[in-house]
Amino acid sequence: MAKISPLMIAPPLIFGAFAVLAGIGMFRDDPNALPSAREGQPAPPVVLTEFPGKTIFDDATLRDGEVKLVNYWASWCAPCRAEHPNLEALSEEGIPVYGINYKDQLANAEGFLTELGDPYEAIGRDEQGRMALDWGLYGVPETYVIDGEGTIILRFAGPITQRVIENTIRPALEKAGQ
Repeated sequence: MAKISPLMIAPPLIFGAFAVLAGIGMFRDDPNALPSAREGQPAPPVVLTEFPGKTIFDDATLRDGEVKLVNYWASWCAPCRAEHPNLEALSEEGIPVYGINYKDQLANAEGFLTELGDPYEAIGRDEQGRMALDWGLYGVPETYVIDGEGTIILRFAGPITQRVIENTIRPALEKAGQ
């Protein structure tokens, strides 16, 4: 009888383990969702640099009793440009949107808002990205639904589309008490 070497068994076992993990990943609810340890917790401190000519916001703003969106964006971000009309529409509906300009050149950020419009009730700059680290930012654009007590209800990584608004943002706004 031939002896089976451990080297002969290893490749099928490794392949089998990979197939099981891939199968589990394929049947998750939302394969694009990024987990957030911040959901259900108070929003981290707001430490922003002023955006000249614009109203800035702070920690007290996030805890003012009003449900709001906080949106990280940058002028160099193509998906930010794509989502911008949807943020404007939400703002026009009366949903407060607060902007955080992320690691951007001021002149470029100003040009972005001049060209596309300014949906932000208040805005600040995170020039070095330090605040973004505290918030667990994955990349821009990224939007958070914050309840009136300053608790993060939802973190959405990626551009806000009409589908995202209807299936993800609006349910989170309702949960937050909007």
